[in-house]
Order: sequence, then structure tokens, then C-alpha cells
Amino acid sequence: MPEIARPGQERFVAPLAETPLEETGTVDTSAPPEGQWKEAWKQLRSNWIFWVSAVLLLFILIVCLFPGLFTDINPRAADLGRSKEGPQSGHPFGFDAQGYDVYSRVIHGARASVTVGILTTLFVTFVGLLTGALAGFYGKWADMLISRIADVFFAIPLILGAIVLLSALNNVWSGRGYWGGVIAVVLVLAVFGWPQMTRIARGAVLEVKNLEFIDAARAIGSSKWSNLRRHVIPNALAPVIVTATVSLGVYIVAEATLSFLGIGLPTSVVSWGNDIAAAQSEVRSGRNLHVLFFPAGALAITVLSFMLLGDAVRDALDPKAKKS
Repeated sequence: MPEIARPGQERFVAPLAETPLEETGTVDTSAPPEGQWKEAWKQLRSNWIFWVSAVLLLFILIVCLFPGLFTDINPRAADLGRSKEGPQSGHPFGFDAQGYDVYSRVIHGARASVTVGILTTLFVTFVGLLTGALAGFYGKWADMLISRIADVFFAIPLILGAIVLLSALNNVWSGRGYWGGVIAVVLVLAVFGWPQMTRIARGAVLEVKNLEFIDAARAIGSSKWSNLRRHVIPNALAPVIVTATVSLGVYIVAEATLSFLGIGLPTSVVSWGNDIAAAQSEVRSGRNLHVLFFPAGALAITVLSFMLLGDAVRDALDPKAKKS
């Protein structure tokens, strides 16, 4: 249609070939749509914090699974003649008061500490996700019952509750071995750790269950249980995964704290917490600090790695927490 100009007014219209309006807002329909997890992976790959934490955690995992690759010294072989000797050739971290090789104990102690953290996180995530999903999706009496029970446990501080319960277990369950000690600490930490995960999962489920695709699934005949299992829980996992990643480091610290207080893993188990507890006298004297520095440093690096990974995962999975 020709452009009509008013009297005294000139208009200039560019040729259509010089106006590439058809290219504006073009969408590539040949590529498949990206889901939440694929988009999150793209975000993680571009985050240097993720790669730093991933490399550190991969190294720690290899140390836990194959300690023999890094040392062939028995961590329980004591040589009192070398008590409190400093770093030297073949023994880069020196010896503790009992003549144990500190480097060997740092390498072998990673397994117990990391195992407690991983198992506790898996247990807490499973229980918290299950209870939170049931409370948020079904509501009414289920929500009231689960929420009130969670409030009771949530009111008890993690370390304080673990101290009391582990002290009672130690009185009735003496002579615990490696796995007995690990399972006891895992169960006690899980008892007081699941309410936080339940709250996170409940809030995520409450947000997801009222979305349009849930109504569409219900309209075509999908049952409540099917909706919960196939649609609600998978779409509510993002904040749960973020919380679980950060909590893993917290539980490793909790195990070290309990072992430091003498009520965590048995003293016969080689762990960073037990070695830090054994170095208390060196801290007071101010001498031979290498006995404390190396296991404490390994613990700090491991926890920092999990915290960095949790921060990177949060930025990728939680759009509200992404930095502008």
C-alpha cells in the first residue's frame, strides 16, 4: 500500500530489501529445546569455581579410594624413636607424639571423614526429600504431622544433639569397629539433620505443584502419586541438590568436631578428627604444630571444595541466586 503524505509533510520509506525485519526475533526451530539440567550444565561449564572445586574433589576422591597410590607406609605403625620429629626426606609431614607418620595418616584419614559426610548427606537427602514432598504435595494432616515432628528436631542444635545421643550410644555400644563407628555417627547426624532438608523440599514442592503442567497432567487422568513421582519431585530437585552439596561439607566438619571431643569415631579409626584431637597438647605448648597443621589443612581444603561446588551449583540451578 503506497505511503500517503499529508500536505507539507515528506516521508521516506526504505526499500523492503534494505530492512531485514524478518531476521529480528528469529528462533532456531531445528535445535531441540534445552531442559533445566542441560542449561545448568552449560552454566557450570562456564564457571571457573566449578572446575576448581571439581578438580580438588576428584583428587580427594582418588585419595579416599586408592590411598596406596600416595603412600605405602602403615598409618598405624608407631615408632616412638621418631616421636614429634619434623618433616624430612620420605616423611614430608613429620611424625606425631606416638611416632605415627603424619602424611600417611592424612592420606588414610580422608576415607573415614569423607565417608561419613557422603553417607550422612545421602541419608538426609532421601529422608528430607521424601518427607518434604509428602508434606508439601498432600498437605492437610500429612503436612501438619511432618512439619511438627520436623520442628521438634529442628529446635535441637546439630552438634549438641549429636553429643548427647552419641554419648548414650557409647555407653551401650562399646567396642565399635570401623564400620560400626561410621554408621553410628552417620545415623546420629542424620537424626538431627533431616528437618532442614525437609523444609527445603516442602517449599520447592509447594511452588511446583500449582504450576500449569501439573494441572494438565491431572486433567489427562494422571493420579496424585504419579504426578508427585514423575513431575513434582523431578522439578523440585534443584534447591535440594544445592542444599545437599553444601551440607556435605558441614557433616564432614561435624564428624571432625565429634571425634575431636572424643565421642565420634573410635580412636582406633584413622580420621582427621581423631588426629586433630591427638594434637591438642601441641597447640597448648606451641611446638610441633605440624602435627595439627596438616590434618586440619586437609579438612579445611576438603570442606572448602564442597562449599565452592555448592556455590557453583546454586548459581546454575537457582535463577534467583544468579549474579547479574
